[in-house]
Amino acid sequence: MDSEKTHFGFTQVPNKEKVKKVAEVFDSVATRYDLMNDLMSCGVHRLWKRFTIALAGVKSGQRVLDLAGGTGDLAIKFADKVGPEGEVILADINASMLQVGRERLLNEGVLINYAQVNAENLPFAKNSFDLITIAFGLRNVTDKDAALASMYRVLKPGGKVLILEFSELKIRPLKPFYDIYSFKILPLIGKIVTKDSDSYRYLAESIRMHPNQENLLKRMEAVGFERCDYNNLTGGVVAVHRGYKL
Repeated sequence: MDSEKTHFGFTQVPNKEKVKKVAEVFDSVATRYDLMNDLMSCGVHRLWKRFTIALAGVKSGQRVLDLAGGTGDLAIKFADKVGPEGEVILADINASMLQVGRERLLNEGVLINYAQVNAENLPFAKNSFDLITIAFGLRNVTDKDAALASMYRVLKPGGKVLILEFSELKIRPLKPFYDIYSFKILPLIGKIVTKDSDSYRYLAESIRMHPNQENLLKRMEAVGFERCDYNNLTGGVVAVHRGYKL
């Protein structure tokens, strides 16, 4: 039996159970995911993703893996930048999210590849991608170090990883207000829009349990990434970590 435990929000659960519970969260919110992102962030998530895309510096002909790609916000932009000579793979562990993303991109006339994968054990050859991105997905991974190591393995030498994720708010006077918003208002919005407050309570808890900026930077370096840095956005509510395989 698997006796090792991890956190699901503030609750300790067996490792194998977390995957199931995270899947239930995204099965519940998949069809309203984009709407909830706009409501929760007042549309600011679009600016966070725009910054990440600019930081990526994707060029024609490159191969891009967009992990936890959800409804395809990043993938659709990368597809335009790599052109027909390149390749974008929209990957997610959750079939519901992957289906929503696939339907959205097909409706917009964007043809890319899709893969249902676990970030901890990516089923791609070593040195396959010029860029790997994971936006708002790493905090849901059970073994984050295994996921980082797997990303490093499939990245090409000279390639880049970008991790866009909620992080630690650095503006101390705002922390009490941020906590009220996270634990009171977000679940209420979730209840009204998706009929599911628990998933958005988990969201707030998972953010608090995720490694902060410096901790994540050290974990990236520990698996081999070099020239690692991060950019705080919106006072550290979100951070974009960058690392290279050299």
